[in-house]
Amino acid sequence: MAWDPDTYLTFGAERTRPAAELLARVDLDKPARVADLGCGPGNSTALLAARWPGARVDGIDNSREMLAEAGKSGVRAGWIEADLGDWTADAPYDAIFTNAALQWVPDHARLVPRLFGFVAEGGVFAMQVPRNFDEPCHTLLREVAKGKPWEHKFDGVRDWWHVLAPEDYFGLLEPLTARIDIWETRYVQPLSGEDAVYRWMSGTGLRPFAAALDGAERAEFLEAYRSAMARAYPMRESGVTLYPFRRLFLVAKKQ
Repeated sequence: MAWDPDTYLTFGAERTRPAAELLARVDLDKPARVADLGCGPGNSTALLAARWPGARVDGIDNSREMLAEAGKSGVRAGWIEADLGDWTADAPYDAIFTNAALQWVPDHARLVPRLFGFVAEGGVFAMQVPRNFDEPCHTLLREVAKGKPWEHKFDGVRDWWHVLAPEDYFGLLEPLTARIDIWETRYVQPLSGEDAVYRWMSGTGLRPFAAALDGAERAEFLEAYRSAMARAYPMRESGVTLYPFRRLFLVAKKQ
């Protein structure tokens, strides 16, 4: 199922905020080459281009739809279509930045050290991934997916993506560098409008499940999930829905 940039950017400010907070912890002066892995529609890439106006900035993503949207953004960057699971840098980067992308890529025990290997000496690897998979938006998604008549339609579709515990990431990079900054933040996001959490999930975690179905079956499944979200995340009288969301951040310096 193709990515829909418009759906993804419905909550663009909330999706970009963690990228800005990750970038604020990156201590790097005048890098020559910067990569944004999983750049999506270019919202995070824009932050990198503004922070380092003299750098060559590459936005890398496997979605043609997202790259097409990024190309229309006016951000000063090159756009590269590639799968992050097997992407290889043509030369070392002074900064490799990735915001809410690597959760889609398997085998982080291999992936993260491999990506860190593309960082130049003195450079930085900066990563942010969701760690909210025990929140109702995900636990109820798995529960609804187990129901009839679609219970066997999701074989091979996983919701608990590929994210490890903070201690695991620290252990992966500890032999490679002495400077690792790792932390978690639990945002309590006020989202506006009807079915806010359902609309958020429609742009990310719900996509693989929706793609596994079609026609009336898909519509029935989506309505069951929408109803579950409305009960789990009731809209307040003000029109706001509170959506807790935990994220993991990591900044590692290449010595």
